[in-house]
Amino acid sequence: MSARLRAIAMLAASAATALTIGSTAAHADSGNTDQRGLLKGSTTASYFWDDASGRAGDTGLPAAGKPMQKGLVASPSWPLMTEGYVVYKGKKLPFFVGDRGPGDPSNRGVMLDLDAKTFAELTGGTFNPDTLGVDGVEGEGHIKIDYVVTKWGDGVGKKSYPVAFSTGAWAEKDATMTQQVSVKNAGH
Repeated sequence: MSARLRAIAMLAASAATALTIGSTAAHADSGNTDQRGLLKGSTTASYFWDDASGRAGDTGLPAAGKPMQKGLVASPSWPLMTEGYVVYKGKKLPFFVGDRGPGDPSNRGVMLDLDAKTFAELTGGTFNPDTLGVDGVEGEGHIKIDYVVTKWGDGVGKKSYPVAFSTGAWAEKDATMTQQVSVKNAGH
């Protein structure tokens, strides 16, 4: 995501009065993943790691103001602090939406940006703290994943299937209520 898009996303998140986030680190729920979900689907996921150093093109803390951590994903349209889990080749890992993105790749169907540590664990790679990338995945930067949303965040964003960043859905409050779906065997 460009510095300009990230700055816009951060301003929108901080301006939203409905979004109240504390100063402590947020963590993806590591509880039971065989639960009722609000939304499930499949998409292509990429990865990122935003350590605020600027060395990998990042521009500061993720949009939710939480430090970069395992389980933090970027979504082009879901409300910040939305929670759920992703499934890749039978491996399930929890997530929470803590940033906006991917920017332009979302126009090509890449609808989740996983943190690099989660991407590494899902693919059998290794997070490289020197490059902020994932080693041992033969250059693979995109994977097809299944996702399950178990809790929507309270802030702005679209509470539905993800849409491209360019739609601006990340900046609009969605009052839509979704029905729960059964996800007992999601990803199997």
